[in-house]
This record gives sequence, C-alpha cells and structure tokens, in this order.
Amino acid sequence: MPDDDPAAQATAPGQQLVRRRSRRTQPQPPHPPVRGRLATALAAAAPALGAYAAVRLIGLVVLAAAASGADKSALHLLGERWDSVWYQRIAENGYGYTVTLPNGGVHSDLAFFPLLPALERGIAELTPLSLAGAGLLVAWVAALFAAWGIYAVGAHLYGRRAGVVLAALWGVYPTAFVQSMAYTETLFTAFAAWALYAVLTRRWIVAGALCVLAGLTRPSAAALIAALAITAAVTLVRECRAGRADGIVRRNARMLTGTALAPLGWLAYVVFVAVREGSLFAYFDVQAQWGNSIDGGVALASFILGLPLPGALGLCAALVGLGWVVFLCVRQRQPLPVLAYCIAVVVIALIGSGYFGSRPRLMMPAFPLLLPPAVALLRLRTTARTVTVVAVLAVASAAYGAWTLLGSGPP
Repeated sequence: MPDDDPAAQATAPGQQLVRRRSRRTQPQPPHPPVRGRLATALAAAAPALGAYAAVRLIGLVVLAAAASGADKSALHLLGERWDSVWYQRIAENGYGYTVTLPNGGVHSDLAFFPLLPALERGIAELTPLSLAGAGLLVAWVAALFAAWGIYAVGAHLYGRRAGVVLAALWGVYPTAFVQSMAYTETLFTAFAAWALYAVLTRRWIVAGALCVLAGLTRPSAAALIAALAITAAVTLVRECRAGRADGIVRRNARMLTGTALAPLGWLAYVVFVAVREGSLFAYFDVQAQWGNSIDGGVALASFILGLPLPGALGLCAALVGLGWVVFLCVRQRQPLPVLAYCIAVVVIALIGSGYFGSRPRLMMPAFPLLLPPAVALLRLRTTARTVTVVAVLAVASAAYGAWTLLGSGPP
C-alpha cells in the first residue's frame, strides 16, 4: 500500500497505540535474584579484595617472622593485648570492670562500645574459638568487608581501577597492622564505607541502619552521623532555594528517615551508660577519665611543644602534609558525604585529648584521604609500576607494624 494512502494514514496511529499497549502488557524480565547480584558484585570486587589480602598477608608474614625471632606469638600480639583484653573481658563478664591508676584516676570498661564484645561472645559460644580467636575472626572478616566497601566507593566515584588501588592503599596505611588486631577499626570502617556507598547510591535507609551499627562500635561514629546530617541538610536547603519547597518532606522521606535512624546506635549506648551510672553525662565523664575528651587541640599542641626541636619540626611537617591531603580531597571535588565524613574523622582525631600515638590509628577509617594518591597512582604508565609502588609501601607498613607490636607501645 502506498505511503500516501489515506486509509494507511488513518489507521497507523491506532496500530501504534496497540503496539505500545502490547509492549506494556508483555511480562518484564524479572530482577536478578539477590544471590546473583551479590555474586556479580563480589566478582567485580575480587581484584580489590585480592590486592588487599595480599598486602595484609605481607604484614602478617613479616610480623610472624619478627615475633618468632623474638620468641613471641604473633597471634598473642594481635589478639590478646591492650584494648583487645578490655573487649574480651566485657564479652566474658559484661560491663563493670574498672582500674584505679597510681595517680588516682579511674579507667572504666564503659569507655568501650558493645558490638565487638557481643560478637566475640556469640562466636565463642557457637564455635570452638576462644574469645581472642573470635575477636581476630571478626576483625579479619570485617577487614575484607571494609576493603570491599572502600572499593565500592572508589569504583563508584573514579572507576574500578581506582577502587582496587584505593583498597590496596588502605591495606598499607602506616598503622594498618591494627586492621589485623582484635580491635574495632575494621568493623567500624566496614560500616562506614558501606554507609557512604549507600548514600551515594541513594539508599538512605540502608545508610541509616549501617550508622546504627557503627554507633554501637566506636564513638567516632559521630563523624559518620554528621556526614549524613550535613548531606541531608544541604540537600533540603538546595531544594528550597530552587523553589521546590512544596512536597519536600514527602519527596525526601527516605533521606529523612535514614538521617533520623543514624544516631540511634550511638545515642542508645550513651543512654545505657547514663542509666547505669545514674548521671546524664556519665558517658562523657568516662571518656574524660580515659583522656578522650575534646580539648580543641590543646593536648596536641602541648605534645608538640614538649618534643625536641627536630621532632617538633618533623611532626609539624607531617601535620602540614595531612592538611595538604585534605585540601587535595576538597580540590578533587569528592561528594559531600564522603568529604564531610573524611574531614570529621580527621578533626575528631586531632582535637581530642587522648594519647598522641593513637591519633594515626584513629584517622585510619578516613579512607577518602587515600583517594588523591589512588588516582595519582593510576597515572603511572604501567600496572607493573603501580604494583611496585604498592608493594614497597606494603613492606614498609609491615616493618613498622612489627616494630610497634614487638615493643614500641600500644597502637
């Protein structure tokens, strides 16, 4: 039939409507099952997990060799010293243990958050593992989930290769040996990384739930909670300025719900301590007794001023370098939740009054600091060069970790 036939022109729109309706009524392909999506995501993350496991294995091998030479047990060094002992005591007996210091100060186990000891106790009751072994199992499994979440954030922002390098760099952080200890750093970082990824992919309720778990793990969850709150507030302000105030609550219901959920874990533990001790501010008093109060950087300045001149200058140079990396993160235009979380972790670590040697460890969950060097490493001409740089850093990190664990003091 000719194209200019009036009958053809008259019936074509109806035929098109029928075809459109038939396409709508055809069954849509089902979404892939959750197990299939997880398998696909895990396969994509496999290079990052392999790279992370490889650099951490270097650290463990170096530590095992050094410990053997010093006639010590590497597993004891990783799982039964310092904070690990406090967590295991809580897992075994619950809260209530205190230590009176020679100067009259009191250290209470209420300074330690409950999720890790709860997991240690549950695993020890269900498996043949001791509490120390359960703590190491949690830390090591959480480290892999943290590396996976760090990869997910890096890959989402700058591509899969950047995600792989980012996960590997987190594994060679100077105090990365703590990632292999029965501490809370890996568990918290896993929750933080996946919460940030959930925000980046608009899964706000998931992000809020992960914040709840982070808030039961470490006090530094305050940085993650702040990141979600700042992001939500900026989003609402931008919509209002754009003239979209009508229906703003309904449109952002998931974001508001996730943001409201975020502080509940941290607040629940603060309330628990308050009720147990019979004082509204008991949690903050407990932290102050451990030297973990916020002093605005006075303790840091006093520590620097008390060092010999070469040491003070070196530490000041390190702090300037840290500030430069933060500036690079800003110049890199990292998304607001990622940048806010990163800066908050760094600020909390620097303005606290605690032991100076703990500050690099406290900053370790701020993995976005490693995004600028990760992207820079991708500019090397060959993968071999990138691998060589990461391998050298892994050996240096392993040597520092062995030296620290074999006698320099608590991490």
